[in-house]
Order: sequence, then structure tokens, then C-alpha cells
Amino acid sequence: MIVTIKNDDGEFLFDINKIEDEAKKQEAGVIVQKVGNLSVIIEALDFASRTHRANLEQLLMQCEEAKIEAEPTEDS
Repeated sequence: MIVTIKNDDGEFLFDINKIEDEAKKQEAGVIVQKVGNLSVIIEALDFASRTHRANLEQLLMQCEEAKIEAEPTEDS
């Protein structure tokens, strides 16, 4: 499995399958799996959040009685 690491020093490619130490190879595989799972969860949470915000906006826009005027702010 090839992994790309991007940081301030540049972009580096690593082939996890070439790690000789079996414990390190297994640990690298587990970490890659965890990062992948977290990325999926983050994407799902972002989608859910955007959906709920849109639903809230749609609901509130239909409730004229709940609208209030924003108080002017003093910027100077």
C-alpha cells in the first residue's frame, strides 16, 4: 500500500508493504485504516450538518412570527 505524506518539507511517498519490521508494518496499516475511517466520519458529519442547517433555514424562513430585527452595531 502506497501512502503519500504532505507536510512543510514537501511530499513523500512510502510503500508500507516494504516495511521489514512486521510490527511496524501492521501498525502502519492500522493507522492508515483509522485515518480512512475518520475521513469517512468527518465527511458524513459535514454532510449531516449542512443538511440540518439547510432544513433549519427552510423551517425558520417560513416562520414570520419568529423574525426579529438585528440591532445596529456601533463600528466607529
